[in-house]
Amino acid sequence: MTTSTDKRIDRLADTLRRTIDNGQVVTSGSAYDAGVNVWNGAVAHRPDVVVRCATPADARTAVLAAREHGVPLSVRGGGHDWAGRALTDGGLTIDLSGMRAVRVDPDTAVAEVAGGATGADLARAAQLFGLTAATGTVGTVGMAGLSLGGGYGPLSGRFGLALDNVLSADVVLADGSLVTADAEREPELLWALRGGGGNFGLVTAMRVQLHRTPTLLSGQILFPWAQASAVLARLAEFAPEGPDELTVQCGVLAGPDGAPAVFVMPTWSGDDARAGEETLARLTALGEPLVAQLGPTTGHDMLASTDAMFPYGKHVEIRTRTVPALTSAVRAALLDAGDTLTSPLSAVSLHSLHGIASRIPATDTAFGNRTPHLMVETIARWEPGDPREPEHRAWARDVSAVLESEAMPGGYPNLLGPDETRQIAHAYGPNTERLLAAKHRFDPDGVFRAIPLPVPSV
Repeated sequence: MTTSTDKRIDRLADTLRRTIDNGQVVTSGSAYDAGVNVWNGAVAHRPDVVVRCATPADARTAVLAAREHGVPLSVRGGGHDWAGRALTDGGLTIDLSGMRAVRVDPDTAVAEVAGGATGADLARAAQLFGLTAATGTVGTVGMAGLSLGGGYGPLSGRFGLALDNVLSADVVLADGSLVTADAEREPELLWALRGGGGNFGLVTAMRVQLHRTPTLLSGQILFPWAQASAVLARLAEFAPEGPDELTVQCGVLAGPDGAPAVFVMPTWSGDDARAGEETLARLTALGEPLVAQLGPTTGHDMLASTDAMFPYGKHVEIRTRTVPALTSAVRAALLDAGDTLTSPLSAVSLHSLHGIASRIPATDTAFGNRTPHLMVETIARWEPGDPREPEHRAWARDVSAVLESEAMPGGYPNLLGPDETRQIAHAYGPNTERLLAAKHRFDPDGVFRAIPLPVPSV
């Protein structure tokens, strides 16, 4: 029997096929499968219709059609949101993954980045002109989604978060309006987008600032678990001394033998190569490494090395906390996380907000926490069909629970799951009221749902 919902979806698909000029409208088949392919293989959401956009006009048509037919929509860029919010179950997904062009103006060091472009796309294009982009740590992550929600990365200390480098955005609003948000035109929309995520409209393109970095040194140092306590304690003493040019990612993962290990991934972006080499040598000397692979690199190569560690298709649950420093209690929590690791694919990664990123006033963008801190990303990963799935999920939640007493209020919005209501309530700090006002102004009907926003107080 054909239901009213089936008829509504059929009418929507028919409308879209008649009005989409360049993209594809799919409800099944290989193109549909590609449109719903996301990083976390555990995501089971399945939209009824996928519009694989080729132009901003396609995206606008899809937004208007979804509204006309009363169908919920979502926007898929890189598909890396672990909670699966790129796909709307039983609705319409607007897939931007075919819109990946990046155009670089070498004179202004500004890149125009299409809505579906990834970090790797941007880094590759910038590199052709001797430039570097403030990306995240994974190349397959969509730049729009990463930047709109934050964007910790290996250059954060010197150039800020990814969102701090967004100069303007082209946006399809809920009523179908096409606007450009920058410092002169729709500045409040730009403010909200830089930290509040894709909750205000569909970003079809961004302009981002690139940078000249004559010296870029990076790599990975891996220390055996027997040295974990000492290495982490020494790293805690070293970290406050670090200059803006040094950003260090660190944490716990399984080593080559499957046993837990401490990793340190430093990136030096200063102009003085000798100073960078000396700084990285000091980090290598924190213990007796199993592996120490450090040297000159490029932004694209850094991303590629991480992509190899975190491929698509594994099952994932992520929890996040924000801690002020690598205190003794935080170090103890990391040691416990390693001791109780349930999967060799899982990890705990600490990302640093310091330097330039910490000196931008908290109210300049919607990103609410500019106090120097470490963002803790606890990543439980396992193979599809692993019977220990409940244990892996429990491990991530347990690590988060242990860190709660040391954590600052809120958490990183890009990684907060929909059930983390207490953290979501404080995720935007002093910007909460203004952000919710922007949501009411630009999307009063709640058409766009991306990273979590706090619930308005009654």
